[in-house]
Amino acid sequence: MGHIARMQLAGRVTYYVGWIALVCGGLVHVNLAKSLFLAVKLTQRNLFEVSVASLMICIASEVRALGENDD
Repeated sequence: MGHIARMQLAGRVTYYVGWIALVCGGLVHVNLAKSLFLAVKLTQRNLFEVSVASLMICIASEVRALGENDD
């Protein structure tokens, strides 16, 4: 597996992790799963931070992979 394929894979994985964290944060916000996430000590803010960080890593990986693919 080449380095471009690895970066695209990392981008894809962090993309889905980001969306999962956003959905979980939404569930906490509407009090559907608040007790579950409080049991593992994850607050709505922590879930939001994970989702933003994951989506930023995803964007950076894809931009870098596209930039190296042009060379």
